Amino acid sequence: MTSDTRAHAAPAFHELSARLVLLLAIGAGLAVASLYYNQPMLGILGADLRAGTGELGWIPTLTQLGYAFGILTLAPLGDRYDRKRIVLIKAGALSTALLLAALAQDIGVLLAASFAIGLSATLAQDIVPAAATLAPAAHRGRIVGTVMTGLLLGILLSRVVSGFVAEQFGWRAMFLVAALSILALGAALWRGLPTFAPTTALPYVELLRSLPRLWRQHGELRRAALAQGLLSLGFSAFWSTLAVMLHGAPFHLGAAAAGAFGLAGAAGALAAPLAGRYADRRGPNAVSRLGAALTAVSFAAIALLPLLSTQAALWLIAASAIGFDLGIQVALIAHQSIVYGIDPGARSRLNAVLMVSVFIGMAAGGALGSLALAHWGWIGVTVVATTAAVGALLLRVWSARRPRRDRAGCPA
Repeated sequence: MTSDTRAHAAPAFHELSARLVLLLAIGAGLAVASLYYNQPMLGILGADLRAGTGELGWIPTLTQLGYAFGILTLAPLGDRYDRKRIVLIKAGALSTALLLAALAQDIGVLLAASFAIGLSATLAQDIVPAAATLAPAAHRGRIVGTVMTGLLLGILLSRVVSGFVAEQFGWRAMFLVAALSILALGAALWRGLPTFAPTTALPYVELLRSLPRLWRQHGELRRAALAQGLLSLGFSAFWSTLAVMLHGAPFHLGAAAAGAFGLAGAAGALAAPLAGRYADRRGPNAVSRLGAALTAVSFAAIALLPLLSTQAALWLIAASAIGFDLGIQVALIAHQSIVYGIDPGARSRLNAVLMVSVFIGMAAGGALGSLALAHWGWIGVTVVATTAAVGALLLRVWSARRPRRDRAGCPA
């Protein structure tokens, strides 16, 4: 334990009931889903607000940047204050931001609401460290994997739900339903989530200053964050451009069809608890390499799209989505297992560093994916995503060959 942490009594394992694990999984899923409702709705939303492609591209980008900024500036508070109180405050802020998005009458207000949604949706990143704290070390991978299943299903199924609701009832209805769901979540967490003792007495400014110190101190943290950030870049490049690509020739599909591809990717989320169990038994490093390799192969397969018929191309997109979503989720569980084991007293800050890298990658992927699609079409998006995944794989392979000296806190 580092010098800026203090010992505390973690809740006993029996307090982490199946009902509480389910609540944490649902909470993480609903919170993070708020980041992705906008993606399948961009075509409908743009026509309603008379916004151009360039302006629409800023909606998912600002949402992801808001999330990354919120993780960096707000998530470390989980080490200093009761996580339950932080979660409840963020739930109120998120429901307000979603309501503002539903009422937006111009693109400027919606862009501001998008940033606020990303900022407050970081309550998901308070829920995951809460699960890691409540779980005993021998079962931490499994428990975190289960909660991450909820989070990852929220990411993927959010597109299915928003595509359907937007097409049937309009995009404003989707944001309104989302706001109500977060209010209900806040009430459930108020009743079901236990309180948490702080693990550090550092003032807020010192908490933030400790983040780069943790980055410098732990080579495992750096490598996990960089690898997962690269995988997230490819993930976002695909999903942020899929609706636009399917809307045009030769597919001519609407928002509901774009969202439905989330069902294919959701199949991969079910493997998260299995990945957690495997990481508990065999260690997370091998699991991270497996996830990165599967992601790279799945992205590379999309390059075959121009050679296929329209129907065969749709099947390939679905199969690739299953493969790379599974790979990215397996790698994320492995990287979280690595990071949460570094310093129990700094889990919120360690998680903040990891997830800032993830969502910077998401934001960069959204921007690079849109740029690649505009200039080089779908093959450009494929190149961006595949290159990022191969980079992550090479980093994990290189990491496996490095000495283990940074486990003791030495620079790597």
